[in-house]
Amino acid sequence: MEEIEISSDKRNQAIDITSKIQQIVHDSEIEKGICLIYCPHTTGAITINEGADPAVQEDILNALEEIVPDISFQHREGNSDAHLKSSIVGPSEKVPIRNKSMKRGRWQKVFFCEFDGPRSRKVWVETINAE
Repeated sequence: MEEIEISSDKRNQAIDITSKIQQIVHDSEIEKGICLIYCPHTTGAITINEGADPAVQEDILNALEEIVPDISFQHREGNSDAHLKSSIVGPSEKVPIRNKSMKRGRWQKVFFCEFDGPRSRKVWVETINAE
């Protein structure tokens, strides 16, 4: 398993990690398999979505702000909204590997979603050979 280090600089942020993951996939030399991308943090998440227009990620973050309103949470750390957003988006994604490359749609990129930043984070990447 490989680890990617990420630093966020905003409370809510989508960080494109596609190229870092692709490098790990390429270096694995797997011709056919699966790439698992996993966030080990309870206030972060992983998503795959359009990466050509940054407005898409801003729209997603803004929509999550509307979905998870500022209410009186019982959790006293002040980041319950981040826990809920993480649960909505989810901690992981799987991408097929073909010819040492992630097989993705034309506009798709992989994003680490920060919901409790700024922080230093990790993402775990596991490449699994299917041959």
